[in-house]
Amino acid sequence: MLMSDIKTFEDLECWKKARRLRIKISELAKTFPNDEKFGLTSQIVRAIRSVSHNIAEGYGRFHFRENAQFCRTSRGSLYEVLDQVIVANEEGYITENVLKEIRKDILENIKILNGYINYLVKCAENKNG
Repeated sequence: MLMSDIKTFEDLECWKKARRLRIKISELAKTFPNDEKFGLTSQIVRAIRSVSHNIAEGYGRFHFRENAQFCRTSRGSLYEVLDQVIVANEEGYITENVLKEIRKDILENIKILNGYINYLVKCAENKNG
């Protein structure tokens, strides 16, 4: 898809990937013990929702630099989720295989998001330069 084909944040590949990961993590969090409902479960769900929310909010700002900053926040949330699934593994809530699969998904999301951030930064530089 060309950037000229992007009409809404829902067309962004980084948002689509973040959405798929959000659904996956939300389903996984439902399997955590009830005593984690207000702890790890709540934290991981809020963090994963933050990823797509910030991509959408940044898109709505219409300024390259501001959009890139929201995407950096999304990237930070992805690393937060990675830490939380590591904790889930260490607590015995998920297997090593599940951790590996989610780590791979998170790193793929980060890679795509980094590409979009780089695009936004170059657009901002070209606009000013």
